[in-house]
Amino acid sequence: MKKRILITGGAGFIGSHLTERLLHAGNEVICLDNFFTGSKDNIVHLLDHKYLEVIRHDVIEPILLEVDEIYNLACPASPVHYQYNPVKTVKTNVLGMINMLGLAKRTKAKIFQASTSEVYGDPEQHPQHESYWGHVNPIGTRSCYDEGKRIAETLCMDYHRQNGVRVKIVRIFNTYGPRMAINDGRVVSNFIVQALQNQPITIYGEGQQTRSFCYVDDLVEGFVRLMDNTPEDFTGPVNIGNPGEFTILQLAEKVLALTGSTSKIERKPLPPDDPTQRRPDITLAKQKLGWEPTIMLEEGLKKTIAYFEQRLRQV
Repeated sequence: MKKRILITGGAGFIGSHLTERLLHAGNEVICLDNFFTGSKDNIVHLLDHKYLEVIRHDVIEPILLEVDEIYNLACPASPVHYQYNPVKTVKTNVLGMINMLGLAKRTKAKIFQASTSEVYGDPEQHPQHESYWGHVNPIGTRSCYDEGKRIAETLCMDYHRQNGVRVKIVRIFNTYGPRMAINDGRVVSNFIVQALQNQPITIYGEGQQTRSFCYVDDLVEGFVRLMDNTPEDFTGPVNIGNPGEFTILQLAEKVLALTGSTSKIERKPLPPDDPTQRRPDITLAKQKLGWEPTIMLEEGLKKTIAYFEQRLRQV
């Protein structure tokens, strides 16, 4: 059955892949974006699709729509962008969440919240399991995002318990792939763009902090399985990410090897509250969704490098 699905942040890096996936599955999709970090370039190939509607709107303002499902992805997700206007980031996470939950309550729509591994902060548990409450600085420069996403999860569960709203929560770990913005400040895009331009590869600290990198197609598959294939009483949160763990230095070396770049590694001071390690425990996703990543880092990096090579030729 065709569903009418609202995707907030639908023109963003991850949102555009989800928009494409849900359209190809035969749904009617409303892509809502304020285009702060989203881009029409990400969805231009979809604009002629008869079941796509694009609305320029900011989720901190209410909107009246009739929908069956909501995927709430609206929020800048890289430190460069979410720290640019931290008050706006908090508003997006809190007011935006309230507006979308209110919409879900009125229309009886099922709502998906794109939360983040940043709710775990600089974790004292490794790998991170959904039962871990986190180790977050509530007054730091990253708090607008970390704490904003934490309160968004709180709101989801309170609307679920108090008003019976059907909610699904995913905690996203580092994700990469085509349609990342050139200037988004994330480590994968930074390294690839620097390597392709033979500029110094910027590493913070000694590069021994670890991250786990999930290719965007795997991530979107996890989203859809949570929404479509789990019982109503299963709300999550569920970790979605690739448990393969790499140091930042190892990532830099892989990018250099795959691009054949002559770039040198340049070290800079570690930013405040930068997590020292990050790796998902995906046991719950395997059990409840039958999901695990299928695209390993080298394969995903090759696809992402090819995308940035094309983008840089157009700049």
